[in-house]
Amino acid sequence: MRMRMPLSALTAAGLSLTALGLGTAPATAAPAPLDTASIAAYDGSSEEAAANRAFFEAVLKSAAEKRAANPTGTAAVTVVYNASRAPSFATQIARSTQIWNSSVSNVRLQAGTSGADFSYYEGNDSRGSYASTDGHGRGYIFLDYRQNQVYDSTRVTAHETGHVLGLPDHYSGPCSELMSGGGPGPSCTNAYPNSAERSRVNQLWANGFAAALDKAEKALQKSSR
Repeated sequence: MRMRMPLSALTAAGLSLTALGLGTAPATAAPAPLDTASIAAYDGSSEEAAANRAFFEAVLKSAAEKRAANPTGTAAVTVVYNASRAPSFATQIARSTQIWNSSVSNVRLQAGTSGADFSYYEGNDSRGSYASTDGHGRGYIFLDYRQNQVYDSTRVTAHETGHVLGLPDHYSGPCSELMSGGGPGPSCTNAYPNSAERSRVNQLWANGFAAALDKAEKALQKSSR
């Protein structure tokens, strides 16, 4: 089971967006009955840890750019999302938005269709759900039907949204850690970020970017050993 940002979303040169056939909307037909034994737990890898670091750096840069465009001190940065291409998950997306907006203060998620920063899509994908972003306010979240039948759907959605807000995967974490994703197994239904995750997102979307990046890099280096 994977709730993650695919490695194909990052390139060594420029962190460009990956194209997963999204020139048209993914199919929205109801999924077939699910064989739960076919979806295994996912532990992550050192390669993905390196991708997490690159992703974190990119999102930090995105936050800095948005702050520069809105230098009003304590005002939260608004990130607009388009959920029109994931109608089956409208409830989960709305709930995820509510969770994040009530958990952090320096960034605010807002629904919209024109000029959205990122979008949600739905369909079937053997890789499960994932977030694909270049860390500059552009990208998308893909919600997989099969995975959302096995794992708590609001947790999946909130987890992937956490990537857009700058959090990397940490599969070895406990259920209380949102970014542990599928690590704790299908019985985990927690859809809320813990205090450390909330603090990190607030730090990302506030001032002091150089210090935040330095601290985050050290933490990611330590976790990848």
